[in-house]
Amino acid sequence: MATLKELKVRIGGIKSTQKITKAMKMVASAKLRRSQERTIASRPYAKKINELLTDLVSAAGEGADELLEPREIKTRCVVVVSSDRGLAGSFNTNIIRYAYNYIKSLGENTKVVIIGKKAFDALKKRDIDIVYSKTGIFSDLTIEVSNEIVNFLVENYKKKTFDSVEIIYNEFVTMVKQLTVKDQFLPLKKNNPKKSVKSDKTENKEKKTAADYIYEPSEIQIIKELIPKQLKVQMWKVLLESNTSEHAARMTAMETATKNATELLLELQLSYNQARQAAITKEILEIVGGAEALKDA
Repeated sequence: MATLKELKVRIGGIKSTQKITKAMKMVASAKLRRSQERTIASRPYAKKINELLTDLVSAAGEGADELLEPREIKTRCVVVVSSDRGLAGSFNTNIIRYAYNYIKSLGENTKVVIIGKKAFDALKKRDIDIVYSKTGIFSDLTIEVSNEIVNFLVENYKKKTFDSVEIIYNEFVTMVKQLTVKDQFLPLKKNNPKKSVKSDKTENKEKKTAADYIYEPSEIQIIKELIPKQLKVQMWKVLLESNTSEHAARMTAMETATKNATELLLELQLSYNQARQAAITKEILEIVGGAEALKDA
């Protein structure tokens, strides 16, 4: 059994740790609120520009832009988005494990782009081909950094350095739920994957309305203007989703750590009280025993 001094030191250490985790939870909560507002604000614009581009591509037909046309895939590119800091529960562990297994399943001709220090530190030690990385960006996340990443991906796609680009990141769902998502970035998807169930009459009416649009200038010219914007919006949304998920995961992890510290303190305090009571009882017995010995003498 631990001595009173050892128990006292442990209790003091856990109390100090509990103060730190409680403070980190409060900081993460404040950052989450701001990041969540930015993420939610970005979603309608990203959705609308994607819908508009989908309608334009349908109207323009094949060959509108090289970034829309799928080609034979010889080399793939996988973009992995993690955080720059730890203490966020399984946030980074899940994304790194999933990304690594997926990259290995694709074979040797796979290029990797890493965003976030945690994924870079974990994956640089493994046998994968990292061609580009960005770290330390989430403390002050800006659209300019996001655009730099997009420019690199588009330039290399056009050069045929790789023929497909996919992004793996954590999507924010709720405070306690973040999903690991793999999404296609290039070539751009021509159809919106999320379709609602509608009657034939409604679908025909929508098709007719889309076909009746008059585009000025031509559909292809508008598409060429919209594609860079859509790609930049998509990447910006990915970074915001990942950043918000990180803050939510850290807040949850710190809340759990604070609760665990409270439970451990109760157990240690009980052990301390029992050890103290045992020490006092022992001292009393020794005093009584000494007094009895004096009487006998």
